[in-house]
Amino acid sequence: MTAKPAFWAVIPAAGVGRRMGSAIPKQYLDLADRTVIEHTLECFVEHPAIAGVVVAVDPADPYWPETRYATHPRVIRAPGGAERCNSVLNGLEALSGQAAEDDWVLVHDAARPCLRRSDLDAMLEGLADDPVGGILAVQVRDTMKRAGAEGRIETTVERSALWHAFTPQMFRLGTLRQALRQALAEGALVTDEASAIERLGQAPRLLEGQSDNLKITRPEDLALARFHLQQQGRLD
Repeated sequence: MTAKPAFWAVIPAAGVGRRMGSAIPKQYLDLADRTVIEHTLECFVEHPAIAGVVVAVDPADPYWPETRYATHPRVIRAPGGAERCNSVLNGLEALSGQAAEDDWVLVHDAARPCLRRSDLDAMLEGLADDPVGGILAVQVRDTMKRAGAEGRIETTVERSALWHAFTPQMFRLGTLRQALRQALAEGALVTDEASAIERLGQAPRLLEGQSDNLKITRPEDLALARFHLQQQGRLD
């Protein structure tokens, strides 16, 4: 009897977060007496269906060893790369010795600490039998404009088919590794995993999630993330 594919997580965490204007990378900023990445990792490390978590950090990162998950038995450290796609690929390579080619991998931004357990559960259940995989996303609500010369509006974009791409993004280990290797070989620095899968001619599924799964990018996002965590009952 064939075993069911396992679920793994890969967290690319080698970025420096220049838009935060902080002296330290944004994933290590304080968020309610813990670092941002500790909140993020809690979602996966504490989930019983996740077999293990790979965190891709800069080899010279002085902050990671101080986090509570640095020595956790279910957490694997991998070397971060120059770009997100390099870090994700390194994370996938770190799984090669213990994960099967058809195991699922959920790639999640280190700076998205507000992922709801219900959204993660919905992905694990809703995509487990999908032939391609998919991503968490939220439909665009605002009127969208395309800019032209000098920052002026060129046209209004029909929004009914537009979605904001969030993470996690969930694909088979072997397929995602192939997609990222091929993209990098062709000089394409894809900004998310779905883009790499799309380059293979496949169409990932859009799974609607909650809009509070924000990515911390600017200083004001920290206060908003704290609010969302409080509303979710995740803070003491």
